[in-house]
Amino acid sequence: MGMFAAREPRRFRRVSIYTDERKDKLDKLVKEVKREQGELPPAPEDYTHDRFRGKFSQFTPRTHSFSEGGWGRNFKWPVVLVAIILLLMLWKFLLTGDPRF
Repeated sequence: MGMFAAREPRRFRRVSIYTDERKDKLDKLVKEVKREQGELPPAPEDYTHDRFRGKFSQFTPRTHSFSEGGWGRNFKWPVVLVAIILLLMLWKFLLTGDPRF
């Protein structure tokens, strides 16, 4: 039965060529201990999305004014009314085929 037995595929084993994970973990642990003892300054804060949210729109006037008004300031009620009338005219034309209104 050795001829028909399915062989188990080799497991994937990633070997990092350029970094040593054990050394990185050890260095990180040593730095944490030195920070706790006061030999190193405190670690900088990690990156968070909330820290940078809204910063771009503060410094550009166009995006700042857009974020204050949003889409609502572009579409006033007369524009919406004209759009509804045009859609009704298009609908009547599609139903009847008569271009007169």
